[in-house]
Parts: sequence; structure tokens; C-alpha cells
Amino acid sequence: MPDDLRLRRPSQLQLLGRAVKRAQYRQHRALDTALATVGTTLAQWDALRAIARTPGSSARELSAATFQTEQSFGTLATRLAAQVLIERRPGRGRRIEHHLTPAGERVLKAGQAVADDVLGECFAGLGEGDREALLALLERLNETASEAG
Repeated sequence: MPDDLRLRRPSQLQLLGRAVKRAQYRQHRALDTALATVGTTLAQWDALRAIARTPGSSARELSAATFQTEQSFGTLATRLAAQVLIERRPGRGRRIEHHLTPAGERVLKAGQAVADDVLGECFAGLGEGDREALLALLERLNETASEAG
């Protein structure tokens, strides 16, 4: 294939990568818009979700769990603490532990209901078997990437 034609025609891998990114972008926009109705953002709700999964985690652990830099997570955690959605407590040494407050638990629960509705719409075009297959494929892909990196 001539080089100029190769530049104009994306490979199947490029198309696949772009399709995954488009689905993620559409999902994130829909979630962010819908979560505003319960007074939070996708980034805030994701942080609350990560803290609920592993109470007492450090900012370093939570930044990795939420795909953010430590600095970005620190700024977000400061906002969540100011909204009294989380508490930061001293841990061993210099470690600061993060915990949900009762208000944080309420926002998390409200966000979970919103997310279920939005994600139901995002994946409505797939039957249950297709959703299960897609999840299995993505989990396998992510496990392979984790093992390699």
C-alpha cells in the first residue's frame, strides 16, 4: 500500500481505539450532566466511590484509583472536605487517610442511582449477553496491560 494511502486510511486498531474513546467520552459527558442534578460532578462522585471502596486510603492510592495526578486529587479532596463530603484524618507517620462523611455517603448513593440510569442508556443498544462479553473482553485487555506494565 502506498504511504500516502496508508496515512489517509486508519488501521482497524486505530478505529477500535477511537470507538472506545468515543463511547467513553459520550458516557462521561452524560454522567457529568446527570450527576449535576444531585449536586456533584463525575470527578467528585468517582472520588467518593473510590474512598467508599477503600476507606482510609491515602491521596496517592486514591489518585491512582481515580486516574488523576496526586496534585489533582489533592485539590479535589480539599473541595470535597470543604463541602463536608469527606474527612481527612491523620494516619501512621505523615499519611493522611480519607473517609466519607454521612453527607458524602448520601451523595455517593444518589450518584449511584443516577449512574445506573445513565449507563443503562449508554449500553441500551447491547443485550445482556453482549454487555457481559464486552466487560469480559475489556477486563482481559486491562489485565494483560497490567501484567505488561
